[in-house]
Amino acid sequence: MPEKKPKNQQKITKGLSNYAKYSSLAFQMIAIILIGVFGGIKLDEWLKLKFPVFTVVLSLLATGFAVYYVIKDFLRMK
Repeated sequence: MPEKKPKNQQKITKGLSNYAKYSSLAFQMIAIILIGVFGGIKLDEWLKLKFPVFTVVLSLLATGFAVYYVIKDFLRMK
């Protein structure tokens, strides 16, 4: 028969679990946005454009995708 943890211990464990979930979501969001920004910068450098079109477009698309990913993942966690 599994041991039951005291209520205080369960609160601490649940709090740490939530902290780990949400901090990992933040790091995933940062990674997605950085990939979009650096990809745009590299494309602009490679094409030698005067105005950073790809940097602007890819950073906005990456931000939108990151928000979508976090919301989808957040709703799945519940």
